Amino acid sequence: MLYGNIFIILQLIRIYMGVKLSELAEYKNVDFSFFKNKKVGVDFSNMCYQFLSSIRSPDGTPLMNDKGDVTSHLVGITTRIPKLLSFGVKPVFVFDGEPPKLKTLERENRKKKKTEAEKKLKDAREREDLDAVLKYSKQTVRVTPEIIESSKKLLSAMGLPVIQSPSEADAQGAYLCREGKVYCVASSDFDNLLFGSPRMVSNLTLSEKRRMSSGVYVKNELKFYELVNVLKNLGISQEQLVMLGVLVGTDYNPGGVHGIGPKKALKIVKELETPEEVFEDADFDWEKIIEVFKTMKVDKKVSIEFGKPNPDSIYKLLADKFEFSEERVEKLINELEKQKDENSQRGLGEWG
Repeated sequence: MLYGNIFIILQLIRIYMGVKLSELAEYKNVDFSFFKNKKVGVDFSNMCYQFLSSIRSPDGTPLMNDKGDVTSHLVGITTRIPKLLSFGVKPVFVFDGEPPKLKTLERENRKKKKTEAEKKLKDAREREDLDAVLKYSKQTVRVTPEIIESSKKLLSAMGLPVIQSPSEADAQGAYLCREGKVYCVASSDFDNLLFGSPRMVSNLTLSEKRRMSSGVYVKNELKFYELVNVLKNLGISQEQLVMLGVLVGTDYNPGGVHGIGPKKALKIVKELETPEEVFEDADFDWEKIIEVFKTMKVDKKVSIEFGKPNPDSIYKLLADKFEFSEERVEKLINELEKQKDENSQRGLGEWG
């Protein structure tokens, strides 16, 4: 049930989030063991949308406790993150801060789409069209301050690093990767590459298998991108990659330049020499958008530390507040304790 329509979900996420470069960027398939003993900066917002979209009741509503508090994200964290830890992955969770003013239009567009989806969802429920209910309910996902706060508390209680970015998590994650504080970033948002992250992996926080519409289960492919290879394969520089992204459209200029897709954008940035020539016919302030990718605020004093799981805090949050069963909470705590012991046996040099 949790990941039954994951392909559709990922497509929706890519529609709503970040620059669309998936058809151009070169990648290689890796498995989870590739990240053993490696710190990975996880874009929490991206992961959270995946959980809230996919972990839902049969009627399309998110999972909730008796008080009406959403728990889908917590179910996702408690099921997927211990699995990552079992592979030796060392996740570092990066949270969004204050978005730049240029993102206002994109936020308004997302809000409008959610409102439209809510109307279609209401109609689908009245028609008792379960397929449509499931489809439109996923398009109404909202990450609330309460969801963010409970996620931070749970991850911290699990002994995992929580990084609060002053602005966009994409920029913070890219900075951590450039500085060698994490090996790569995990996200399906290609803005990470525009911000200069040397490495990126998509699908890391999803299930190992996904169910196709036919009912057949297939292995989930982890796509690993290295910026140097992406640029080499496209035959462009980092500056040109940013221009390409702006032509196609980013969170700061939704839709990009009308009529220009990824392939046409690539041709343009390779043929024209300067940004002034590339954006000669653009009807938006492209200079400010490019500047955002160069000057986005990040926390340069970040300290990444892995702690010990706190069973009491986990129990109070999950069992007492969000009404998880005692059995489920105990299982989580036991899994975390097991991983802690195995990590200790590997040695601090491998898990520091």
